[in-house]
Amino acid sequence: MMRPIVIIPGLGNSGPLHWQRLWQAELGNNARMVEQDDWDRPNIADWVARLDRVIADLPVPPVLVAHSLSCALVAHWVAKAARAVAGALLVAPADVDSDTHTPPETRSFRPMPMSRLPFPSTVVASGDDPYVARARAQAFALAWGSRFVDIGAAGHINTASGFGEWPLGRLLLGELAR
Repeated sequence: MMRPIVIIPGLGNSGPLHWQRLWQAELGNNARMVEQDDWDRPNIADWVARLDRVIADLPVPPVLVAHSLSCALVAHWVAKAARAVAGALLVAPADVDSDTHTPPETRSFRPMPMSRLPFPSTVVASGDDPYVARARAQAFALAWGSRFVDIGAAGHINTASGFGEWPLGRLLLGELAR
């Protein structure tokens, strides 16, 4: 059995051309998308509970694929949950502690958990992401015990930054899923 993949969009959800949605379509039944009730006004307790339910429904520990605000969601979930996860790809983590990098809607995700994650993980960051400074993304990776991958000037690593299928991301996911 191929390890299940749990895809977790961030604030505002991932549109149909976002690499997360494209991966979901490509992976078919092996991928589960975490769908939230309110993508624009996130409630940390609701988002954590939804993520936990999706993971609880899987037969084996999954690999998580989080983007933006959902990187903070994964870190918060780890602090509250006792479920096993095989690994996590944490892409463009939004700096919820920074008023200059993230909008007020993200404030319930403060403070960013800075504890080691109990599974292998990779943080992917861009040098010009408007939602996190490169050094701060690197600090998250260090605190979480994650591999840090800097992909250069790539914006928020989303559709608006020109990312569709994102082959490098799929390679990084494949490394974690093995």
